[in-house]
Amino acid sequence: MFARSLRSNRDFSVFWAVQALSEVGNAFSLVALPLLVLHTTGSAAQMGLLTAVAGATALLTGLVGGTWADRFDRRLLLMLCDAARLVLYGAIPVCWALNPQIWLLYVVMALASVFETLFRITYVTAVPNLVDKEQIVAANGRLEATNAIAYIAGPALAGVVAGLFGPTAAVAINAGSFGISLVGLAFIRLRPTVRSSADEAENKAAWAQDLRSGFLVGAAFLWRTPVLRALTLLLTVTTFLSLGMTDVFIYHLRHGLGQDERTVGYVLALAGLGTCVAAAATAWLRRSWGFGTCWLGAMGLCSVSVLVLGGTGQVAVATVTICLYSFGMALAGICSMSLRQQVTPDHLLGRVTSAFWTIHGSLAPLGAALLTALVGRLGTRGPLTAVAVVFLAVVVAAAFTPIRQRRPELTAVPLPRTRPTPPPPRDTPPSAACGEGDVHHI
Repeated sequence: MFARSLRSNRDFSVFWAVQALSEVGNAFSLVALPLLVLHTTGSAAQMGLLTAVAGATALLTGLVGGTWADRFDRRLLLMLCDAARLVLYGAIPVCWALNPQIWLLYVVMALASVFETLFRITYVTAVPNLVDKEQIVAANGRLEATNAIAYIAGPALAGVVAGLFGPTAAVAINAGSFGISLVGLAFIRLRPTVRSSADEAENKAAWAQDLRSGFLVGAAFLWRTPVLRALTLLLTVTTFLSLGMTDVFIYHLRHGLGQDERTVGYVLALAGLGTCVAAAATAWLRRSWGFGTCWLGAMGLCSVSVLVLGGTGQVAVATVTICLYSFGMALAGICSMSLRQQVTPDHLLGRVTSAFWTIHGSLAPLGAALLTALVGRLGTRGPLTAVAVVFLAVVVAAAFTPIRQRRPELTAVPLPRTRPTPPPPRDTPPSAACGEGDVHHI
């Protein structure tokens, strides 16, 4: 029923198709930019620092990005982000051909990260405006499945392109992918955002005050919803370590195992099979096993995979472990994202999403810089063993929270406000207090 309904949804089909093509370009950048830094500097620390800079600007954007996604036309915001990234990434091959400068990458990545974060927040809020509530998990699974396929083809092609024409050629293809997405988005329509009477009143407040309060509104909803609160806190720990993992994978393959650019691309492409399988299977796995088993099992698999990767000296074993790691991260990520979309009222979804990503990503730039610096100095075994231990500790801690429940969405009702306001609070209508239904995810 889900597949037939989604196929008949023209706007979702167009959105799905253009985002799949755009993700192929993003997959090029996943390989090309670290290789460009590695070619220029030979430093794993520089790779991690570039990732950290992008992560820091993403955090700053997260403070206001959710408010923008809830206040402005979401389709136009998506188009604006694509146009900006087309220009920014397109500047790299042009400027690199004239006079290569490593500082240019930091400037471009810092600015591009702003629009990337705003796009991701708005992308999440757009899905419930494209499909019905009961189709959200299936729609997310379909989007992630095609994105995963893109990340299978993309890195392999990027490795070939980088080997033949240099990493900047792969970056140019990434820039072009944003143009494809921009054109496709012009042909879709989103359902209007559902707003409460209190939220409409907020629209009359001063704009500066709205920007300041937007993050706090989202953070308050996360804190009052027990399962979202637990996920936010635990993912703050895992994201601290996982943001720089792709850089570590590439460094391990290039320096630890002595492989060339094409092999790096092929390994990451094969590893994308894990994400693809997880995306295709998430809806079925969650129905069969429940949220808790899927999330806990996925993070446990990530722990084991990272542990094995740190101790292997064989490309085949590294490929399998990276694939399993990708599977675990995708399964946990799709389950948690779908939960948040389901439990959050539509008019709050942008602010809740940006608050969630900002909080759990707050330490990620530091983590990426620290992890890659340690890997560059000590090699991969010790740092990856430490990462595996932390992931395992997260699994144990999560087993004592609402995350362990089979269907936490059925009980994910925000707790009452503790502020001494007269009941019922005038600024919290029943729809905002209870969410938009009984089925929700992160």
